[in-house]
Amino acid sequence: MAEHNDPFEFLHGAELDTLAVRAGQVRTEEGEHGEPIFVTSSYVFDSAAQAAARFSGEQPGNVYSRYTNPTVRTFQDRIAALEGAEAAVATASGMAAILSTCMALLSSGDHIVCSRSVFGTTTVLFGKYLQKFGVQIDLVNLTDLDAWENAIKPNTRLLFLETPSNPLSDIADIRALAAIAHAHDALLVVDNCFCTPALQRPLELGADMVIHSATKYLDGQGRCLGGAVVGKAEHMNEVLGFIRTCGPSMSPFNAWVFLKGLETLRLRMEAHSASALELARWLDKHPNVERVFYAGLEDHPGHELAKRQQTAFGGVLSFCVKGGREEAWRVIDAARIISLTANLGDAKSTIVHPATTTHGRLSPEEKLNAGITDNLIRVAVGLEAVGDLKKDLERGLGQVG
Repeated sequence: MAEHNDPFEFLHGAELDTLAVRAGQVRTEEGEHGEPIFVTSSYVFDSAAQAAARFSGEQPGNVYSRYTNPTVRTFQDRIAALEGAEAAVATASGMAAILSTCMALLSSGDHIVCSRSVFGTTTVLFGKYLQKFGVQIDLVNLTDLDAWENAIKPNTRLLFLETPSNPLSDIADIRALAAIAHAHDALLVVDNCFCTPALQRPLELGADMVIHSATKYLDGQGRCLGGAVVGKAEHMNEVLGFIRTCGPSMSPFNAWVFLKGLETLRLRMEAHSASALELARWLDKHPNVERVFYAGLEDHPGHELAKRQQTAFGGVLSFCVKGGREEAWRVIDAARIISLTANLGDAKSTIVHPATTTHGRLSPEEKLNAGITDNLIRVAVGLEAVGDLKKDLERGLGQVG
């Protein structure tokens, strides 16, 4: 009988739904149907020679759960399969994924070009902490291709962006930005948190790496923290080296939770997207709403590009209420069904005031440049009935004006 070195050969060519349920699992001799949780810090070796071979990398196998754990490995293999990547590395959080990527691939004196329209903490990481170690950063308008091109320097190593952006749903042209990056021997890194591979696969559009906050939609129920970096094996080996040394690792239990979340990923993302589109259209016609930010609306400047890059528009929208901070807080405080929390990607809808929470650490100038105004509200639409969400928002919107 021919020997098969690829345990997942039977999944080659499988569709996303099948990969989300089956990819990455290697059953033990117990023959378990579900994925086991390997809650162990270390592993016992058969001999000193085997231990030496494992530690040196000459022999594959588990060494220490900081960087080798079967449950975490199953999650890594599954998210890599979903993104169409060679490999993935799991991390303790989405921010740990971004930090690990930068620490693994950048040196003092290197330069990053980053979109202004990223999660506020990402901006702080780049602008405050990485710059302390000699990494330069320039921020540009996400949708201005000329600005990206003009910001590149001889020492530029990474172009970093989110699309759709948080919280204004701006859409970047991934294919065009990949071409710009590669023309200058730089790497394009895309945070795919809002879409997940169920709606968008940046690597197929030319990106070099994908970042995930698994805390969000990959889990889907707001249970655990985690992150992932996905891309070519050569880059992932560098990221894994940082994880092995510095330890921002994903726990086996969290990896197991994320595996369960991935099984329903496409179904949930389609439901989130359908409800968000209906809610966005309702808000767009509300007399006490100035503007709605959601790429699913036909008048959104990125609508046509989003249709080409994505299979749906995602579950996150933002809107500006008429007035200022007082009116925005009134709408938020009046909600009884929608949870006031900064997380997103949950089965439960969430609402937040970005200017004082997720982007609260930005300077007034940074907020202005990123479009974060005092009357802006972000809603991550969950899986409740849309009619109930409309009624919940109307409690506050009806008090505005």
